[in-house]
Amino acid sequence: MRPYPTPMAETQNGGERVAMSKHAGDFDVVVLGGTPGGLAAAIAAARLGRSVALVEYQAHLGGMSASGLGKSDIERREMVGGLFREFIQGVYETYVARYGAGSGELEKCRHGYYYEPSVAESVFSQMVRRAGSIRTWLAHRLVDATVEDGGLQAVSIAARPEGDPLLLTARTFVDATYEGDLLAAAGAAYRSGREGRDAFDEPHAGMIYFDYERGRTLPGSTGQADHRLPAYTYRLCLTTDVGNGRAIDQPPPGYDPQHYLGYHDDLAAGRLAPPRQFKPGRGYYPEHFNTLVRALSVTDLPGGKVDANINPRPLSFPFPEENEGYVDGDWQTREAIADRHRQLTLGLLWFLQNDPSVPAAHREMARRYRLSADEFPDNDHFPWQLYIREARRLRGVYTLTEHDITRGNGRRPPAADDDTIAIGEFPIDSFPVRKRQPSDSIVLEGYLGMLDGISHPYPIPYRVMLPERLDGLIVPVAVSATHVAYSSLRMEPTWMALGQAAGVATHLAVTRQTPLRDIPIPALQDLLRRQGQVL
Repeated sequence: MRPYPTPMAETQNGGERVAMSKHAGDFDVVVLGGTPGGLAAAIAAARLGRSVALVEYQAHLGGMSASGLGKSDIERREMVGGLFREFIQGVYETYVARYGAGSGELEKCRHGYYYEPSVAESVFSQMVRRAGSIRTWLAHRLVDATVEDGGLQAVSIAARPEGDPLLLTARTFVDATYEGDLLAAAGAAYRSGREGRDAFDEPHAGMIYFDYERGRTLPGSTGQADHRLPAYTYRLCLTTDVGNGRAIDQPPPGYDPQHYLGYHDDLAAGRLAPPRQFKPGRGYYPEHFNTLVRALSVTDLPGGKVDANINPRPLSFPFPEENEGYVDGDWQTREAIADRHRQLTLGLLWFLQNDPSVPAAHREMARRYRLSADEFPDNDHFPWQLYIREARRLRGVYTLTEHDITRGNGRRPPAADDDTIAIGEFPIDSFPVRKRQPSDSIVLEGYLGMLDGISHPYPIPYRVMLPERLDGLIVPVAVSATHVAYSSLRMEPTWMALGQAAGVATHLAVTRQTPLRDIPIPALQDLLRRQGQVL
């Protein structure tokens, strides 16, 4: 075992200091974040013989895919392979065993791309167990990071809520958190918020009103930079099975119907009507059109359940700006903000199901949907993971921009530098960043809804995962991208592809005893191709 330092630095979380941490192990790789991207990194490294420590803030593995995001956001399935495809196959085989080939419930999983949260968590857990040498710390938070001579050397973690610090040392580290917590604690440079239009000459950058139905930028769009972030929400797994349902029998603490009364204006103005153009997999449920239940975007899942997203198109969408202070807050602040989002979400369901201002037919329709008794049993059947669509973004060796991911930009793609390690394929899609302003009549500010007219599959270079200067760290989730580009890249299938590349990269760095930024790219690409990665 190599010598290890004792962290004494002040943490990002408000001045907490660690005089001495108990050394809990020395590893080839420490992965912070049990998100799908983090699991892919851990599994890829472990399968190549590396010893891996995996640390997750929640008490469960799988991030959003195991916490309500019941469908894989992917438009071109052939663009993402590797461990993601293995996960999808595991989901499919689970449903074949449960329901039988040719069953209607099996059909609802759409070849494994749609799933219940509990199934996703189970498949991920099996993949981790089969990978071998992965030691896992669940319900642990990051306390501190130790950097020496320009390289990350160790992290301190602690069991939630107030456990004693534990020290993990490693040769390489992976930050797979949605928030970019490890890169920040280690002092790597990062971005947060929206770049201005002039920063990278991106047409959709900065403050923007975008008519998603007609594909046009509206007056009032200044393109100015700011620190606002797309709204966070919870992604719900609800059931129509009364025997498996748990009705919401009282309003949540702090319930205020004023948060939701504006939906009546949305209904009257036609903003809860059908979309102008129907596309499969977009959360459309026709019976909800022109009703207040259209506040939700609902998609069928196996097991009598649905994936329920919160529709960001109505002007009364209540979640923008509620995430203010989350990213740089300590863990208590984050928990309070997450709880606020929980109460707003449960309040919306209560409003739709019970408020006397809601038409009786709409209330009856909304009451079909209940919390699932067999999902999230240790959290009152409510998802434990807040949907962090965007937080910090690394300042890396290369920054992916809108020009890299859209058609007809005339620029040399990053793949021309021969370090492609994954393919991005999802359209630009950002939730609103501001609540309704007095003059808003079409769309909330910051909403960029599925810009598939300009998007196309694009190569993602290895360099977006590498900090500008810090060694020993690779970042497959909070990668180096502008807000606009990140709004395409921020999908779990893509993050799994990047995580797999990060895990293979740590293996090469450890094996060859070289910094992550100096590993041979052809060797990395060759291993990825052999693992089924699409390059």
